Amino acid sequence: MEPVDPAVRADLAPTGALRASINLGNPVLASGSPEAPSGITVALAREVAARLGVDVELQCYGAARDSVAAVAEGRADVGFLAVDPGRPLQFTAPYVLIEGVYVVAVDTPLATAPDVDADGVRVGVKEGSAYDLHLTRTLTHATVERGAEGIDTFVARALEVGAGIRQPMTAWVDAHPGHRILEPAFMQIRQAVAVPEERAADSVAWLRDVVDALVASGWVAAALTDAGQDPALAAG
Repeated sequence: MEPVDPAVRADLAPTGALRASINLGNPVLASGSPEAPSGITVALAREVAARLGVDVELQCYGAARDSVAAVAEGRADVGFLAVDPGRPLQFTAPYVLIEGVYVVAVDTPLATAPDVDADGVRVGVKEGSAYDLHLTRTLTHATVERGAEGIDTFVARALEVGAGIRQPMTAWVDAHPGHRILEPAFMQIRQAVAVPEERAADSVAWLRDVVDALVASGWVAAALTDAGQDPALAAG
């Protein structure tokens, strides 16, 4: 690894260690417990810290909104979050691409994902998630109902639609006969590394180069495989 400019190191890890915000609420990216987290984001945090030449300190949260707040407020130095214009952060290019999909009852009159945006349709989402932000901006007739988990909100409130990430939503449908995924995906969720807005341009450029190299070299795909996830999710 090439030497890191001390100014970049000091800017990205001002406490002397890289404080990394891990969202345990996205099972594609992280799993385990706060005491023993694992997954692609944990591997990425450790790899970025190693290349920066500092130790890593993992901060685990149960929802994206809490992970966003930790980075935006300066309590964490990096986060692993979906790119969204409503988040006050700077982002690298994505390292993983996942999809947001709808779950519906098998007998719903809704035939495709675009049909969801209709009067009287209520969509359950996880509050503060990337798909909550996206659907809040883009749905003009359907209404968004927020809760701790999109699928739980869908069930508990007997909503017409539940929204979430394809992999866990597919697993939920497989375990709950009478439901199906409504195709196509309503959004692509671009998972990237995020830092506070005040980080210097040289520091952000260094981080972007690292992420690009990890994607291009196959490191991300290999880390996904190690985590039991589909390596095809790696950006490319």
